Amino acid sequence: MSRALGREALMATVEYDADVIVVGAGPGGSTTAYHLARNGLRVLLLEKTEFPREKVCGDGLTPRAVKQLVKLGVDTSPEAGWLHNRGLRVIGGGMRLELDWPELASFPNYGLVRTRLDFDDLLAKQAVGAGAELRTGVNVVGPVLDDSGRAVGVNAESGPGKEPVTFRAPLIVAGDGVSGRLPLALGLAKREDRPIGVAVRRYYQSPAKTNDNYLESWLELRSRDSGDKLLPGYGWIFGMGDGRVNVGLGVLNSSSAFGKTNYRRMLTDWLANTPPEWGMTDETNAEGPILGAALPMGFNRVPHYTRGVLLVGDSGGMVNPFNGEGIAYAMESGELAAEVIVQALARAEGADRERALAGYPAELKARYGGYYRLGGIFVKLIGNPQIMRIATKHGMPHPTLMRFVLKLLANLTDPRDGDAMDRVINAMTKVAPAV
Repeated sequence: MSRALGREALMATVEYDADVIVVGAGPGGSTTAYHLARNGLRVLLLEKTEFPREKVCGDGLTPRAVKQLVKLGVDTSPEAGWLHNRGLRVIGGGMRLELDWPELASFPNYGLVRTRLDFDDLLAKQAVGAGAELRTGVNVVGPVLDDSGRAVGVNAESGPGKEPVTFRAPLIVAGDGVSGRLPLALGLAKREDRPIGVAVRRYYQSPAKTNDNYLESWLELRSRDSGDKLLPGYGWIFGMGDGRVNVGLGVLNSSSAFGKTNYRRMLTDWLANTPPEWGMTDETNAEGPILGAALPMGFNRVPHYTRGVLLVGDSGGMVNPFNGEGIAYAMESGELAAEVIVQALARAEGADRERALAGYPAELKARYGGYYRLGGIFVKLIGNPQIMRIATKHGMPHPTLMRFVLKLLANLTDPRDGDAMDRVINAMTKVAPAV
């Protein structure tokens, strides 16, 4: 019996609605759905909101994310509405340093900026174009479990009336973000020993900064209202190319200020120190409220596969502890999950299929485990303002060292035939114990 006929016979017996249900049409979920559909599987992509929709994010994309967009066939040209950037501008220690993205075989040499208002919508449309079925306004409230405790579907509420509905599939992908309602229902709570951050952001009209060709990172935040006091955390100013900027700051749980600070007030305190011509000291230039979100880092929810459910992106705590980047890792994990699922569903249900599925968390650990372990150490160090001040003061004057730091923080190296910096970083991640 062919694979296709075998799958049809199985679905006719069990009355599955799809080969795979993907919960959440964010970057991780839509990327998973795209690659699954491209491989001929029936994919049901469930999203609780309607597109386009707001989402708290810095809107800046590194070359890691650009590579994933290219794999999805997305046109990343300026003509298609993307603002390109050359690298990262770092401000701290009384210095300003512009670092271009590295020239690598593995990644492109440019980053992008695009608002999440239509970014996720664009990715979902790519998944639909590949053959996935998207249903919006469907809020998944929990898994459907068989007698062995394995997830064989999801229970949801659909539409304005919140009508109960059930969908069934042999495998489910949880791409439901920070809340992780689906993995929580399976008993997968967040690990408190892993890094987590809180970020707040706001849009401002700023013609002076909107077309910036560098992502701007502030390593030191100072408050004008508190005698030039050094504030906890780090900040960013990303030009949007449409007259606006995305301005925000993040605080890590290694900081004594974590959970004890009014982050929205801290953002306005910092912006009060920026030049008036940037327009971020004038409330009339602000667009919308200051919004916040959590940043789940370093695999803070595991295992990434259990009982028929695979976790991708923020649902599995895959934000990079070094720089707070989540989109690239959501998309990469989605691609990997799809690859594993395609192979697993080609096998007979049971032990053989489970062996294939067990390869998903094993490969995630191999790819990111050592790097995230280093990131956890980094988070603990920079949570101490004195260490951060010393590192900024003595590191910023050395461009070569800062280029190394950029490669490390952005996770941009060539695995083979790279330069000396690549070899050092790759060696560090291999010898570090995996999280």
